[in-house]
Amino acid sequence: MHIPLFDGYIFDLDGTIYLGDELLPGAATTITQLRASGRRVVFLSNNPTHTTTHYALRLSRLGIPTDAADVINSSQVLVDWLQDALPGCRVYVVGEQPLIDELTAAGFMIATDPAATDVVVASFDRTFTYAKLQFAFDAIRAGARFIATNADRYCPVPGGGEPDAAAMIAAISACTGVAVEVVVGKPSPIMARAVARHIDLPPARCIMVGDRLETDIAMGREAGMATALVLTGATTRAMLADAPINAEYVLERIEQLL
Repeated sequence: MHIPLFDGYIFDLDGTIYLGDELLPGAATTITQLRASGRRVVFLSNNPTHTTTHYALRLSRLGIPTDAADVINSSQVLVDWLQDALPGCRVYVVGEQPLIDELTAAGFMIATDPAATDVVVASFDRTFTYAKLQFAFDAIRAGARFIATNADRYCPVPGGGEPDAAAMIAAISACTGVAVEVVVGKPSPIMARAVARHIDLPPARCIMVGDRLETDIAMGREAGMATALVLTGATTRAMLADAPINAEYVLERIEQLL
């Protein structure tokens, strides 16, 4: 299989570059060689439980020196979208503290009264409780809009996975009867536009590399990028036969990009 070189490379993180706290085989070599050849490399994650600075430090610690400016994640895209679409709104977060901190730092007020809540944000939340569900239920029934950082079913971790934001979205939708209105993370065009602004290259000169067909590959194809699926995370080769979406390239290991 021959894969041409592209000017821009957008890499998913969980299941593509690392799994848990370990780099996947070939990741450091691949990124190093692409950078050495003058290619633009950006990292993209739907996971909103950490900031872009955290992801950059993590990559650097694992052997891929990275600046926070080269990382985009769903919480950052959410903040930008809210500032543009609903500036000054009062937000209730079904999510973890880093996301709450990012919203607060951007000037948003965290709601404490369901009746005075403008937006409910559903996110990856390992601290999910019935009390959070009750607040979201009350707020949405009182007129709050319902949006989400991402809609991943689970986050790959060593030995399996952790239920992701889709579980929180489903719980809120089930009790309110209201579907989520906006999801900013992959494969949303909102995320695709954020990537395009950041990488500053025509989509046809870029390739999206990830481990999920329904997020990474779907977004890349919709945005007009080439796509490469790595079989080191959420997708197995057996899953490809009946998949409604397919990547142009399927890689057993990430260094096959080279």
